[in-house]
Amino acid sequence: MSLDFSMDRSSPVPLYYQLSQQLEAAIEDGRLQPGDRIDTELAIAERHGLSRPTVRQAIQELVNKGLLVRRRGVGTQVVHSQVRRQLGLTSLYDDLSRGNRRPTTEVLVFETTGADAQVAAALQVQEGAEVRYLERVRLEGGEPLAHMRNWLPMDVLGADAAFESMGLYEHLRSTGTQLRVARQRIGATAASVREARLLGVRKGAPLLTMERTAYDEGGRAVEYATHAYRADSYSFETTLTDR
Repeated sequence: MSLDFSMDRSSPVPLYYQLSQQLEAAIEDGRLQPGDRIDTELAIAERHGLSRPTVRQAIQELVNKGLLVRRRGVGTQVVHSQVRRQLGLTSLYDDLSRGNRRPTTEVLVFETTGADAQVAAALQVQEGAEVRYLERVRLEGGEPLAHMRNWLPMDVLGADAAFESMGLYEHLRSTGTQLRVARQRIGATAASVREARLLGVRKGAPLLTMERTAYDEGGRAVEYATHAYRADSYSFETTLTDR
């Protein structure tokens, strides 16, 4: 697919990076869709007055990010756009919907279970106490993005909640539970056999992890979650300021 980009040769920003950023923006805003083929290095170079090594470096940046893939005999194709999520007390479903994405959900488990020691400590209940357990795979554009596990007190979520069509936090809001603060930890892990199968990656592939305990207006713990995200299609963003 042919797109025109603007190169500022007076800018201190390298030309390869300018091109890479504009290609990435085209993927994120939908001008380039998954499966689209981009022009050859030579065609892009000639159209914009760039050298082929400059174009090659720009494309390799996006290959390294998992946004493009080179296929012998086919060319360079768009894989998917990476989900960038600002750190905040929001759900992945809400964030995707606000970004005009197409989130869907596969519910694996929704049941009543006994809280183990870790869940009991997070939710401030007795070990073995009954809690709701919810396990899902979140997809975006039909591609698996996250494996999500949530535990909640029995009284904050009805047994008939329909998670295929709505995010967890929207369900909580609909039942009168307002989340106000959360403690969250972000890390990384290697995909287990089951995670690899659910997320469509190889065993041992890098995954981002998030562990969160969320509290309502009264300071009560109403959610404990452990999520795993595909590292090739997901990232967290935050803004840092000097104190």
